[in-house]
Amino acid sequence: MSITGPAGFVAASGAAGIKASGDPDVAVVATADGRPVPAAAVFTDNLAPAAPVVVSREHLAGSGGMAAAVVLTAGNANAATGAPGKAAAARLCELVGEGIGASPEHVLVCQTGLIGIPFPIGLASGAIGSVVAKRGSDRDDSSGAARAILTTDTVAKEVLIGRDGFSVGAMAKGAAMLAPNMATMLAVLTTDARVDPPTLQAALAAAVGPSFNSLTVDGCTSTNDTVIVLASGLAGPPGPGALESALAEACGSLAEQMAADAEGATKVVRITVSGAGSDDEAHRAARKVADSLLVKCSMNGEDPYWGRVVSELATAGVGFDPDLVSIFYGGVAVCRSGVAADHDRATVQAHMSGHHIDLHCELGLGSGSGAVLTTDLGHGYIDENRTTS
Repeated sequence: MSITGPAGFVAASGAAGIKASGDPDVAVVATADGRPVPAAAVFTDNLAPAAPVVVSREHLAGSGGMAAAVVLTAGNANAATGAPGKAAAARLCELVGEGIGASPEHVLVCQTGLIGIPFPIGLASGAIGSVVAKRGSDRDDSSGAARAILTTDTVAKEVLIGRDGFSVGAMAKGAAMLAPNMATMLAVLTTDARVDPPTLQAALAAAVGPSFNSLTVDGCTSTNDTVIVLASGLAGPPGPGALESALAEACGSLAEQMAADAEGATKVVRITVSGAGSDDEAHRAARKVADSLLVKCSMNGEDPYWGRVVSELATAGVGFDPDLVSIFYGGVAVCRSGVAADHDRATVQAHMSGHHIDLHCELGLGSGSGAVLTTDLGHGYIDENRTTS
């Protein structure tokens, strides 16, 4: 089990006709008794937020950070759909609320898929009741919900983290447009730890920073990106720092799974920058390298072309001295003090031929460090995105 692993939660999934294939396209995660519990969320910073983002923000603000359920749909983003789109997202909340005995304000909504296409609420609304009625807490219920939210993903993304006295369960979707703020992604987490809404919000925000907000595939930020956590409180209060740690581990796992399943990717690349003037500068420099199409192509070709990396670092808008920079692939230095370094080419080639590549950039200026997770640029990415998808 994943999303239903923590005590007090149920899940359900089904097909509402949103996906032309007829595959499952609706998931619901709810408290077992339909009562609202502390909730928190982090949303996209895109200035064209989709209707579900707008509605969920309003519901969290109106409820004081309490929610009883999250409804998720896949196949249509309900973005750039105007007032009818917002009404459709609100209607989904109403229908789920009716099914579990909660007010619409206590239901949050996430949607993913194509942008700019009216959401078929008339079609979908007829199926919501039967989906909600199937909710349960076994593994089939949780895994079914995780599969129902997928779009271009090839595998479901789930995790269950156990801690002393409580647990965190999570599911997510995301295979492209993974860039802050929020990595096209949706994620829902549950925990049975007892915590108040403000503390839960702070813990989630801290977990998102080094995970979803340190992940990029193509540098694009979606209109729908959302991560939500619900806390039943049935396991009692967690120890100091325990909930923050568990949420961070869960989000980190989901981010890794997203990178591994990214559209067209053949490599998962962790870019670490150290020796920067500050942690913020290190993160910005790492992101500049991670978003470079030239660097991504080098990764796809398994070519340790460090000159491209140095060029990106030097234009990242952070402190940089070409005479101090060193570049390492898999721990092997290929550049020291800004010039080529003698190295074991076979060792570097063996590292780059693997699925995971570690690229380390040492700036030699200070103690700041940061890391970003990214992928290579494969032919499959263009095949997937050269038309509406």
